[in-house]
Amino acid sequence: MSASSTIVGAVPAHDVQGPPASLAQASRRARISLAVMVGCVLLIGLVVPWLANAYWIKTLTSSLALSIAAAGVALLYGQLGLVSLCQYALLGVGGWIALRAGHGLGWPFELSVLAGGLLSCVVGMLAGLPALRLKGLYLALVTMMMAGGFQVLINVTGFPDGGAGWLGRVFGSERLMMPRPTLALSDAAYFRYVAVWLAAVLALIELHRRTRAGRSWALIRRGEAAAVAAGVNILRYQTWAFGLAGFCAGVAGALLAGGVGQLDGRAFTAGDSVMLFALTVVGGAYNWAGALIAGLLLRAVPALLTDFGVNGYLAMIFFGVALLHALITAPSGIAGQLAGAFAAVRQRLSGGKDAPP
Repeated sequence: MSASSTIVGAVPAHDVQGPPASLAQASRRARISLAVMVGCVLLIGLVVPWLANAYWIKTLTSSLALSIAAAGVALLYGQLGLVSLCQYALLGVGGWIALRAGHGLGWPFELSVLAGGLLSCVVGMLAGLPALRLKGLYLALVTMMMAGGFQVLINVTGFPDGGAGWLGRVFGSERLMMPRPTLALSDAAYFRYVAVWLAAVLALIELHRRTRAGRSWALIRRGEAAAVAAGVNILRYQTWAFGLAGFCAGVAGALLAGGVGQLDGRAFTAGDSVMLFALTVVGGAYNWAGALIAGLLLRAVPALLTDFGVNGYLAMIFFGVALLHALITAPSGIAGQLAGAFAAVRQRLSGGKDAPP
């Protein structure tokens, strides 16, 4: 089994061989692992607001939102081996659409989030077109140029803030804040709300991995020639993956916009896309927990350093060292190492017998 299709606690159907009883066991383990994943995320959403103060609730809310975008990056890299450096720009696209829909059209918050996700999905598909001809460094460079183009565009136009016209900009008066959903007006309630979205998006990705799309992505990762021989439409499934990753980024951007009420164009640089990809690799691109770790590294670690009086920008040095470590000695990332340690402990507790995956 290739690393790209290895999910801790889950065995994809296409990698299972054996009698029907084995298939039934694998299906049962897959359902259990999915329930555990969703349950862990929802438990985080319930417990953290009881333990954290207002500052940390806001910080961790941003971390959860960015974890959704990191899950899309992990999908592209972990399943297909593709490096996209425009995902943070797609996050900005989702935020822009959500703000415009909320201010200009008066849509309910959930519809604004979905609109941001769907439009980012379309843009993500367009961004993925070069993947049909380019791979590796060349694809990374092209997508990074797209991120740079978005940075220039958003600095000129800005994000909608309740004004008239297509751009929705306010001039000469106070900017309007995007209203939160009725069920999540407080910071603690909004943290739980974002946790629900994260659980839903992670479940959506995991379900994709266990269906025909996941089997096709695994074949493409192993070799395009083998995938074509097996009847896989490479154009369709690569575009599908970029669209799903774009949807994740768009939802994350919309939730960030709802968290603070506005977005600042200076926060969506091409360098942020690079950092998002790097920390997704460090967190672990082959395990759902890696997305959570990436979100914490992006927001919580710099905030923690600031709390201790250390310049948060020093985290960039630590992240660079962590990325080298992950690429050289731990390709499964922090989540993969933690999962391996847990499996070793479980095997030791079971008396050295082989535990089921």
